[in-house]
Amino acid sequence: MDKILNIVVCIKQVPDTQDIKWSENNNMVREGMLSILNPLDELAINTAVDIKKTCNTKVTVISMGPKQAVSAIKEALALGADEGVLLCDRCFAGSDTLATGKTLAQGIKHVVPDFDLILCGQMALDGDTAQTGVTISNYLDIEQISWANSVEVYDGKIKVKQEMEDGYNILEADTPLLVSMSKENFERKEPKIEDYIRAQDKEILILSAEDINIEPEECGIKGSPTWVSKVFRKQTSRNCEELSSNVDVIFNKINEIRQNG
Repeated sequence: MDKILNIVVCIKQVPDTQDIKWSENNNMVREGMLSILNPLDELAINTAVDIKKTCNTKVTVISMGPKQAVSAIKEALALGADEGVLLCDRCFAGSDTLATGKTLAQGIKHVVPDFDLILCGQMALDGDTAQTGVTISNYLDIEQISWANSVEVYDGKIKVKQEMEDGYNILEADTPLLVSMSKENFERKEPKIEDYIRAQDKEILILSAEDINIEPEECGIKGSPTWVSKVFRKQTSRNCEELSSNVDVIFNKINEIRQNG
């Protein structure tokens, strides 16, 4: 039997951007907010499952968050992942990307020490920083590739199509490797009913800070050098002026606006 390719997919449960509510002080109200699997993390899961179809592969999904994040892990299992792990501890609350990356890296070392490939979404809907993946790779001391459209395994090597502003690169790398996935309008896969049933029957491994040997001072708010001081809605105002359909009038108005900045 061929050697098993161990893939870890890091996922996050995020607020549904269609369900955001705001307080009178323009702060995001998270209580009662709908949560979903981060879309680009879903792309990472689909990529891992596609690789699984081509070679002997085990896919483990890992997330850091409250117990409700189990639902995101169950969704990943329904999509085809083999095992799910949740890092859940009060001391993880308030983690910035540095503390999150360190915690996930520690969890990966504890659960899948012989990993070959780590897949992440390039960024999350609720942060948009694109920092967690590279932070994980830094703490694990492995190479990483960002902005990947696709990932394949070929002759024991990882082949990555990387998006660029003026085209794309085809890169080839050895394992272990971390790849951050980013692709617009990727094909969403809807699991079948039996996939959801199978996922519900699987046990999720829940680990605390003590379980993965990380000190409370290294994670959460205590381990975060940055924090979000305020979330607010961008205020926009527009002064509208109705013009006649005369082309010269419209042209002159545009020139006037340009000159006045």
